[in-house]
Amino acid sequence: MRTIAQERARYALEKVLELKCDRKDFKSFSAGVPSMILQNGFGQVLAFLLAKGSDKDLKEKKDDKHIVMLEIIREWLVKREMVKGNSNAEFIKNINNLTQDKYLAAQNETLKLLEWVKRYANADLGVEDESK
Repeated sequence: MRTIAQERARYALEKVLELKCDRKDFKSFSAGVPSMILQNGFGQVLAFLLAKGSDKDLKEKKDDKHIVMLEIIREWLVKREMVKGNSNAEFIKNINNLTQDKYLAAQNETLKLLEWVKRYANADLGVEDESK
């Protein structure tokens, strides 16, 4: 049986190993997302990630670092049953409808997850960057 911290670390490692965006770009980006959340707000940053990772027709670019990060967060919080959402847009709507306690719990869980994402993204895991 694993602790939640072990599960979080394992999930982050899996996601970083299977990145579908530029690894070098994601590395620097992942370091700044926790600060963005603390400075601008959790829901606002999620909406920013969705907007920034979508084209002018509002179609998500699956290989964009913003969408990749948003999906890492969404999949983890859905897996932990903290928020529901089959799509990124639905997920963000549901985040903003949470009670304050549940919203803060989801934010704190995300910050803990992003610490592992940042660590693994900054580690030299011997993975070739396929996006080049």
